[in-house]
Amino acid sequence: MKKSINIVTLGCSKNVVDSEHIAGQLSRSGYRVVFEGDDDQAGVVVVNTCGFIGDAKQESVDTILHYARAREEGRIERLFVIGCLSERYRDELRDELPEVDEFFGARDLSQVIEALTLDRSEGRGQPPGPAAMHMERLLSTPSHYAYLKISEGCDRQCSFCAIPLIRGPHRSTPMEELFAEAETLAKQGVRELMVVAQDTTCYGVDLYGRRALADLLRGLCRIKGIEWVRLHYAYPAGFPRDVIEAMRDEPKICRYLDVPLQHIADSQLRAMSRSVDRKATEQLLSELRSEIPDIAIRTTLMTGFPGETQEDFAELVDFVRAARFERLGVFTYSEEEGTPAAALYRDDVPEEEKERRAGEIMRIQGEIVEGHNGRLVGRTVRVLIDGYENGLYCGRTEWDSPEVDQEVLVRSGRKLRAGEFYDVTVTEADSIGLHGVVG
Repeated sequence: MKKSINIVTLGCSKNVVDSEHIAGQLSRSGYRVVFEGDDDQAGVVVVNTCGFIGDAKQESVDTILHYARAREEGRIERLFVIGCLSERYRDELRDELPEVDEFFGARDLSQVIEALTLDRSEGRGQPPGPAAMHMERLLSTPSHYAYLKISEGCDRQCSFCAIPLIRGPHRSTPMEELFAEAETLAKQGVRELMVVAQDTTCYGVDLYGRRALADLLRGLCRIKGIEWVRLHYAYPAGFPRDVIEAMRDEPKICRYLDVPLQHIADSQLRAMSRSVDRKATEQLLSELRSEIPDIAIRTTLMTGFPGETQEDFAELVDFVRAARFERLGVFTYSEEEGTPAAALYRDDVPEEEKERRAGEIMRIQGEIVEGHNGRLVGRTVRVLIDGYENGLYCGRTEWDSPEVDQEVLVRSGRKLRAGEFYDVTVTEADSIGLHGVVG
């Protein structure tokens, strides 16, 4: 009997998709795959790492060390490290961690599978081709939702970001492969697709000579069984007008958009090489809210980028108060070697001040979210149930993505099924979520 393989995934949803494709190939080869199981559940552990910012890198290193000790103590037989951290620091990690059997980068998925399926008595199996990688997939998420990664890499040159160094240039997956993958997921019971990439708005430029995201979204809406299509990681510069029209016109596309802005002060946006200014940003937000009045906009902001003055931060705070984003996250600047910002600018904002600024924005955002949520009390909203815990059902509205956004905690006198939609009347609200009942 072939041994179990434990896949531990760190970082973003794009890593989740990579792990699931690897798991699908391993399962097809006869292995039992577990996701983040106990040390003694599997003979082999694969750690899929993140290398984006300092905190994520530290988490990856700590996780590798944990399993390296398990390898030394004989609780696991083999240990593999893959993903973004391994892509950036493979040689250094190999020197420091001889307990790890092999290191692979973020672009080596077929080689990872080949190494994992190595049978010392029979030799190597055949690594999968690109199309097979998209068709074979074992979900680590609940069975009713899945991430759909539509491209790899990034052509943007944001000065703080190491993603182009790690993942390489932008490479779109052909539309027919994505439709086939989505149809397979729908047949397996997936009801919600989260469309992800390093930069979703540039989808198709390399394959079709134009931005084809709107065509992709409309095509996904035609797939039987898919009820929600949710868009993440949409770059604000040159946002495609036809995507706004698709979101407005297609009822299956969630009135939700994840558009990371990073900052609003023009001096900071120029230093970050964001290819967009405050005026264009505000025009985009205005157009989105005008065309899609009930949209929930999620954004990500950065505090403490080199040269961020108190005036820059005050401008950002005023913008947050005025924009009243439905969902918002903040991270502090982390100097990443090899990036333009690391070469051009001195990391001159103290860590304590970076954290203070981030905390102030999140405090303000908590007040804003409480106001948004309060206006939903008494309304009946459509909720997708994700699970059951502590006597309550946990679900989400179309304005909330799993893992990163709030939940609706639902009481019901009848049994509700995960993966099904219900009309829920909101009874209570605060800054972290909603409570409701099913009639």
